[in-house]
Amino acid sequence: MMIPKKMDPLTASAIKSILQKLNINNTRVLIDLEKQTVEAQEDDYSVDDLLEAAGTLTPERGKELLEEVGKSRKEWNT
Repeated sequence: MMIPKKMDPLTASAIKSILQKLNINNTRVLIDLEKQTVEAQEDDYSVDDLLEAAGTLTPERGKELLEEVGKSRKEWNT
């Protein structure tokens, strides 16, 4: 289980800068220090992807996920 940890803006900015040097500009990444890998999550979803996923989420869970994404993007950009 992964537990999210809040970073200070200076640390987040430094990590973002390092990732940009590796041509990774995604807003969400998973860094595995043991495997020495960076997994970038794609930001853009096609309409077909969204429609396909719509049947697998309850409306309540969909709203929660949208709120979480909005918070994450706001925190990343600060």
